[in-house]
Amino acid sequence: MDQTHMSHAIDRDRRRFLAAAAGTLAAAQLGMTGFAQAQAAKLPATTPGTHTSFAAIKQIDAGLLNVGYAQAGPAEGAPVVLLHGWPYDIHSFVDVAPLLASAGHRVIIPYLRGYGSTRFLSADTFRNAQPAAVALDIIALMDALKIEKPIIGGFDWGARTANIIAALWPERCKAQVSVSGYLIGSQEAGKLPLPPQAELDWWYQFYFATERGRAGYDKNRHEFNKLIWHQASPLWKFDDATFDRSAAAFDNPDHVAITIHNYRWRQDLAKGETKYDDIEKRLAAAPTIAVPTITMEGDANGAFHVDPSVYAKKFTGKYEHRDLTGGIGHNLPQEAPQAFAEAILDLAAES
Repeated sequence: MDQTHMSHAIDRDRRRFLAAAAGTLAAAQLGMTGFAQAQAAKLPATTPGTHTSFAAIKQIDAGLLNVGYAQAGPAEGAPVVLLHGWPYDIHSFVDVAPLLASAGHRVIIPYLRGYGSTRFLSADTFRNAQPAAVALDIIALMDALKIEKPIIGGFDWGARTANIIAALWPERCKAQVSVSGYLIGSQEAGKLPLPPQAELDWWYQFYFATERGRAGYDKNRHEFNKLIWHQASPLWKFDDATFDRSAAAFDNPDHVAITIHNYRWRQDLAKGETKYDDIEKRLAAAPTIAVPTITMEGDANGAFHVDPSVYAKKFTGKYEHRDLTGGIGHNLPQEAPQAFAEAILDLAAES
């Protein structure tokens, strides 16, 4: 799971108390009217779990990788790129993709580096998972697919990656849906202590900082990640088949190296590559995001997250926050595909 270390983090009880009102208040303070939801009525009703697979997985060389990705919708449709997080995979969007395809969009859902059928082109490439590297993977994929300016949606690592592209390369992002808000962070921010409950929620980061943690994750990645799913979405009643479809992506030979490097890098326990230093310096300044944005949060997200009032002013363009009820956890696109797809379509209609 990927949430930014933010020094303004407030305690869990206060977050729950303010959650319902904060997004509306922040939008009003910024003079924003939100997005029309006329597109929503055109979507067929979808129950989570309706779909279990994609038509086919395609492969393409892009930057340092041969990327595996699912595709849905017409090739000439307005593009949408959907990005998963840890420890999840492209199946987080298995119900979202058909909804967007039915509305005429070309939907691309890549496996991030270290997942599924995505592979490094060279055995000698450093297995780096720092934020700049992951974001540039998606830029390279867009170049390879000749996609200039898609709507980008994501959660966890995927939302952070969308935020980075929207902030630093707005010419490559038409609009974005970002679960849990603004997730751009830095190594310095990662050193800041959080409230005890938040530190407890992030127990696995401390585990991954040790060699025992690396070995334990490698040995028990299936059971480990199922535990994270339960922690992050405590009210989501997923079955074994649903988990196992995503768990196959963790068998990627680089998965453990990428996971461990990401979490160690955040706490400055592992170095990145100097070629990304300038980008990381820009990200450490917490740049604002001007592209149209909808942020979303579930009412049962068991992963650390902050109240939307904390990050609302980071979005300086047209902006809206949406809170979802009904026991929606961290894997919001898979748990609430209708709401996630509606947000994408509302952005498409307005931007």
